[in-house]
Amino acid sequence: MWKSRATETSSLSSTAEPAGAEAVAPVQEAALRVAAQASYQATIGKGLIVKGKITGSESLFIDGRVEGSIELAGSRVTVGPHGEVAAAITAGEIVVLGKVCGNVAATHRVEIRAQGSLTGDVSAGRLSIEEGAFLRGRVAILGSDGEPEAEEPVESAAPSVVVHRLAQTETGNLHLHALAQSA
Repeated sequence: MWKSRATETSSLSSTAEPAGAEAVAPVQEAALRVAAQASYQATIGKGLIVKGKITGSESLFIDGRVEGSIELAGSRVTVGPHGEVAAAITAGEIVVLGKVCGNVAATHRVEIRAQGSLTGDVSAGRLSIEEGAFLRGRVAILGSDGEPEAEEPVESAAPSVVVHRLAQTETGNLHLHALAQSA
């Protein structure tokens, strides 16, 4: 009639998912998927604080706090949902799920996920910003030669819009506000 606690625990552990698995937030699931994609990856956990310069040749997952600079040329830097980075980041690819305050430069792409926040200038071959993400700074898209693409005048019958302000709404969406138009 009554099972011993050890028997009950062993039967549950072999058939059930880990406790709290259904409670994992979508952002955390995304962070775990991003982390699993890299074959060799160092991790700075939630309880760690690193101050100084980080250099190397493998990917890095940051869920703690980093202050200083991060230089991982050709590798991926992922700032997890709990990550707080106050550093300049140079890498092959940068994914932001947490908070970054500093300039970022990626040879391939920068991706700011829905809950991510980046305050600083971005220089990358490609930039992806999900709905709900926050970005404040200048953006330079690099050409195939690694230099910012030259701005060429657009010849069109439609008036061109000069954008002066980037604003964030209460829902976190980014909106461009045109303050002037030229004919």
